[in-house]
Order: sequence, then C-alpha cells, then structure tokens
Amino acid sequence: MKKTPQTLTIAGSDSGGGAGIQADLKTFQELGVYGTSAITAVTAQNTMGVSAIYPMSTGAIQTQLAAVGDDFDISALKTGMLFNPEIIQETANAIRHYGWENLVVDPVMIAKGGANLLQPAAVEALKNYLLPLAFLVTPNIPEAEALTGISITDVFSRRRAAEQILSLGAQAVVIKGGHATDSKYAEDYFLHMNGESAVYRAARISTNQTHGTGCTFAAAVTAQLAKGQDLKKAILTAKEFIQAALNEPLNIGNGHGPTNHGAYQLRRSEKMEVTKIEVFQ
Repeated sequence: MKKTPQTLTIAGSDSGGGAGIQADLKTFQELGVYGTSAITAVTAQNTMGVSAIYPMSTGAIQTQLAAVGDDFDISALKTGMLFNPEIIQETANAIRHYGWENLVVDPVMIAKGGANLLQPAAVEALKNYLLPLAFLVTPNIPEAEALTGISITDVFSRRRAAEQILSLGAQAVVIKGGHATDSKYAEDYFLHMNGESAVYRAARISTNQTHGTGCTFAAAVTAQLAKGQDLKKAILTAKEFIQAALNEPLNIGNGHGPTNHGAYQLRRSEKMEVTKIEVFQ
C-alpha cells in the first residue's frame, strides 16, 4: 500500500485560523499530504491584528518535535513563526538530530497588522542556525531586506539580496514580490545555489484578503516536495495555489481577511481555469 507523504510544520498558532499552524495544516490537507505540527507560540489574533503572543518553552518545543520525530516519517517540513533565538536553536537541533530534509524556511517577522513575530535578536540566530539547513527560504521583500541589509528596489538589488541569502548556507531562495506594488504583476524571484534562476509572474490581485499568504505559499511548496515534486515545479504549484486562494476571497473578518485554502482544489475539481503563471528562466 502506498504510504501517504508526511509533513511537519513548526510555527505559531493563529487563533483567527488564517495563518500559522492552521494555514499550514489546511494547505497540507488540500494538497494531499498528512500534516504534523509543533507549536512555537500561541497568538491571540484575528483579521485586525495580533493582541498577544505567548511563546512556548524550549522544553515544550523539544518534546513536541521528539514526539513527531520518533514516530513519523517526515518527507518535508517548514518553519514559520519562531519568535526568539532559543526556539530557533531548539528547532535547528531537532532538524539535525532527526536528519529531516527538504526544509522550507519561511522567515516570518511581522504580522499583517504590524506586530513583531520575530524578536530583533532572533534574526542573527535565524541566519546562523536555521538558514544553513534550508532547502528553500521564502522571504517577502521586507524580510529579505531584514536578512541582508539590502534595500530591494529593482531587479539588480533583488538578485544581490538573493545571493546574500544563499551565502548564509541555504540551497535556494525565492523572494516573493507581493510587497512590490509598483507593478501590475506579482513576481517571485527564484535563485538556486547552482546559479539557476527564474521569475514566476502572475497578475496582481487588488485585495485585502491576504492574511496568511506567506505561510500558505511555503506550506504548499512543502507539500509538493513531500510528494516528490522537483523544487521549481513545487514553487509553481504553490504560486497557483495562492493565486486561486486570492481570486476566490472568503471575505471573513473586518481587517486583512484570510485566503481561501479550498479554492485551488475546487477549481481543479470543477475543471475551472487555474490562474496561469508565467515562468521566465
């Protein structure tokens, strides 16, 4: 009997259900993989913002990761909100101990409402302990700027930032272009340590129903890697997943509403057109 691919998300809990662990598990389910989790922090939040953060102890995170590692066959995993240096180090220790591969690092730093989800001191820990283990890093433009100190204003600075992230030890990076509002397209820039690059372009969607897009994108890549899809194709599928989620808004809440995690499979099941993504090598 064919075994269902098993995945792991190491991230924070979002009580509003749009981002974090909740978004990751919804995405895993939609893409046909089994999701396990280790919660790094519990947040009190909704579409209007984060009102409180309660980080887990390193002991609690260690035992969660051990429970998963001792019983499940993890084919791919992702990290999201890690909050502080101690959690980052504990996460990196477990990844090395269990030999987990296909690590997707989503360097979550700031919530849509502006709350800091990563302590300033934790940025260096992220660069020193976790990025060297990453198969793929998926920052948005502000996160890439924070990791590199490079102001990303054009294709040249974007390339420099990607190269600097790779110099920290990651095998590949995709800098998401959703924050670059000076274009009618949302362009994600991919760079691999072997020098291979690509741009994934889709029409920009004007909406505030964007809560959890970064988590969801990284989770979709993780799910596809767990199923054995190659990295560039996994990124393409994740981009299609996000575009479908944004095109079919749920219109929930009074602020930055959550994306529609069910839209991608709904469109496929009803043989509706999935948003075309242009890929430029």
